[in-house]
Amino acid sequence: MSKGNASAKPLQNQEPRPAPTPVPGTNDDVVLDCHIKDLYYSSFRAVRDTAIPIKRNSITAFIGPSGCGKSTVLRCLNRMNDLVRGFRFEGHVRYRGRDIYDAAIDPVAVRRFIGMVFQQPNPFATSIYNNVAFGLRLNGFKGDKAEKVEKALRGAVLWDEVKDKLQKSGLSLSGGQQQRLCIARAIATEPEVLLMDEPCSALDPIATRKVEELMLELRKRFTIAIVTYNLQQAQRVADYTGFLYVDTSEGCRTGYLVEFGDSRQVFQDPQHKYTQDYIRGEFS
Repeated sequence: MSKGNASAKPLQNQEPRPAPTPVPGTNDDVVLDCHIKDLYYSSFRAVRDTAIPIKRNSITAFIGPSGCGKSTVLRCLNRMNDLVRGFRFEGHVRYRGRDIYDAAIDPVAVRRFIGMVFQQPNPFATSIYNNVAFGLRLNGFKGDKAEKVEKALRGAVLWDEVKDKLQKSGLSLSGGQQQRLCIARAIATEPEVLLMDEPCSALDPIATRKVEELMLELRKRFTIAIVTYNLQQAQRVADYTGFLYVDTSEGCRTGYLVEFGDSRQVFQDPQHKYTQDYIRGEFS
């Protein structure tokens, strides 16, 4: 059983470690096998008893009320929680059969294969071109950067809108364009998995629709997991849905998985009362 600890030595003081490589004979349909027994921030038990398989070339949505640990679970999938002081983890997250929390695995290398798009668009204060090329430079890419940048911008359905202003600041774009720029930056290094933490929460309905359409297109090339507060969005884009709820029996708010399955089944025929009540809008 793996344990994550934010008090580990800084990465720059360690010898380079490899990213996970596939284990022969594992189920190729499941790209990420996430099993969280317990997850703590210092003494706070944030998540318990949550197991979610992320399948290849699918979109998996995490839904649930505020404070149920949706984003915490998502950030476990590429070790972003390692950056939080006091983080402790018991369980495993297997990428292609290898536990990404194994001591031999470099968390920075993990994020090369499992990218992240955050809730608020966060372009860098540099040109559109440099925003997209950032990950390529960071990973020592030696090929044609301009070709890769164009491919990523086309993949994010942004190329036609920015091709004549690549040297302008990414901050000059609209909110929806900025989020698609961040998606282009994330896919430029061609990760296998793309994590999206409420990617449309700060966008207007038109920009939201474009990002949703983009997710459905990206699913052909990537495996996607998203956190969303928008139940209609989960129904529109997700192949699978996990519903998390909050346990307050020990005097604190601990998230846990109540139900996981095909999105149509979860929304049309939920098996648990908490899921039924949440989908009916009896709490949020």
